[in-house]
Amino acid sequence: MNKLGNILLLGALAMTPMMAENSDTKKSEEVVSKKVVFDLTTGNLKTFEQRILSGVARYTAHYEGKLQEFDPVVVIHGDAYKFFVKNLAHSPYKDQVVLVKANKDLKKRIAFAHDNYGVEFLMCEANMRKAKLTEKDIYPFVKLVPSSTMGLIDKQNEGYAYIPVRD
Repeated sequence: MNKLGNILLLGALAMTPMMAENSDTKKSEEVVSKKVVFDLTTGNLKTFEQRILSGVARYTAHYEGKLQEFDPVVVIHGDAYKFFVKNLAHSPYKDQVVLVKANKDLKKRIAFAHDNYGVEFLMCEANMRKAKLTEKDIYPFVKLVPSSTMGLIDKQNEGYAYIPVRD
């Protein structure tokens, strides 16, 4: 090897620890995201409040305390449609007294979860129609997916952990 080759080799070897250190610094600065998709089918108000509304707040605080992001998605189907209806008086759920009484507060809490915790709400459009609901009946921040199965498949293939929320 000639003199120039030796100088280049020594320079490269001298820089290797700095490059490794810089790489480690970048890794520690990267924010880790914990992604979860909740498969929400329950119509039980208490379960919904505990597992989704209160749960998301707890999970977010936990992961943010570890300098990690929490990325929650809720796929809505089954008996869970009723939690996302704007006006229960004109819906199949109008006779559910406990739900009607809780509706105003529930709407605020769901919107808060969406706005402050970044919860993405996806509703199964196929069975929504069977429940006699239209897009106008649900909160505007709820996105429709062709089916709950497709929504769950897509999110799981994007790396989201699957958590069922049932009765």
